[in-house]
Amino acid sequence: MTIQHADGAVGGIDLSDLRFWGRPLEERAAVFATLRAQDGPSFFADPPVPFTKRGKGYWALVRHADVVEASRNPTIFSSEPNATSIIDSPSWLARYVDSMINMDDPRHAKIRRIVSRAFSPKMLARTEDDVRRRAVRIVDELIASGPGDFVAKVAVRLPVEVICDMLGIPAEMYPRVLRLTNIVLGNTDPEYTGITPDMGRLRTGLGLAKVAKAGRDLHVIAAKLGRERIAAPTGDLTSALVNANVDGEKLTAREFGTFFLLLVVAGNETTRTAIAHGLKLFTDNPGQLDLLMEDFDGRIAGAVEEIVRYSTPVIMFRRNLAADHELNGHHYKAGDKVILFYNSANRDEAVFTDPDAFDITRSPNPHVGFGGPGPHFCLGANLARREIAVMFRELYTRLPDLRADGEPDRLMSGFINGFKRLPCTFTPPPAAPPA
Repeated sequence: MTIQHADGAVGGIDLSDLRFWGRPLEERAAVFATLRAQDGPSFFADPPVPFTKRGKGYWALVRHADVVEASRNPTIFSSEPNATSIIDSPSWLARYVDSMINMDDPRHAKIRRIVSRAFSPKMLARTEDDVRRRAVRIVDELIASGPGDFVAKVAVRLPVEVICDMLGIPAEMYPRVLRLTNIVLGNTDPEYTGITPDMGRLRTGLGLAKVAKAGRDLHVIAAKLGRERIAAPTGDLTSALVNANVDGEKLTAREFGTFFLLLVVAGNETTRTAIAHGLKLFTDNPGQLDLLMEDFDGRIAGAVEEIVRYSTPVIMFRRNLAADHELNGHHYKAGDKVILFYNSANRDEAVFTDPDAFDITRSPNPHVGFGGPGPHFCLGANLARREIAVMFRELYTRLPDLRADGEPDRLMSGFINGFKRLPCTFTPPPAAPPA
């Protein structure tokens, strides 16, 4: 594998090779440390994807300063035509998975204005009791069922239940929504799509067709809910979206469908990944757990930020140069692609002291785990923070010896730093005496 610069190849790394993302996390972190030490950004070829035109490649932005500067300058570093993958999605896939993440203002601002009210501090405060009740029930059921897969029993449940409830999705549909979002975000993992790094182009195309079908199925769910809420609004987020009117504009059916998909996917993935990584991090760093429990209220906010920094659930996003531009001494040309590697920015030695250490007292902690500053900063960041904090309060106050019991089964992905499974163990609390 090679690092490719404009004048040729050096080193032994290829960030476009899916096999790189199957390497141990420590090896990946060491590779990005090497890239940060280069004189300038490294250039990589696009991965080959069936039924799509292969682009000329991309520059990897791995330093914190570069990621932040590109994020706050959307006029030059555009999100159009695509911000979520290295290659442009073929039209038959984009129609289902495209969303406001792949838009610039004014289109992006229009849709974000419509939904941002539902994620305001005032509105999120109304969900506090619901989040807490769900966390209590999840831990009740974990205790009743005993040790096992922490991802399935805990990490996936709270965020998917909360976002589905906000959207008005019936509880009986939660498993289906989770299965479909796993396919959309796990689109490079053989378990979900059948795609492997060494398979032929035709079979890879068939795997991508599964992603398109999952996206279509989520659009079907959205369309049915949307029609129901237009006819009879219920006060949920779907009702607000399909009936909203901002400056005389409403979401089109397709805009609602793609935003619905974005909410159910992004609304559960970052939080579930952070919760799963959090258990593993506290297991591997018991001193940090002791520190948290000495003053939970005083330290949980910092702990959440450090979990997100250290794990960086969303590894990267893409930007597209709208004009020639110089950034930190490097000249980019209009039409160039850059990939913002948040995982690398969050370990930048120029910003974070001892960046490979997990330290819940780290301050300041200017991580980009929810994206860099600018119009695309994660809309649900405050909801994610609240869910993570509430879940760990409930877990560690009731199950103080809860631990990861082995290594995780990691998602094969260069986009999401996910765990598919993580075994856990704990001592069940004594049964309550009979009334």
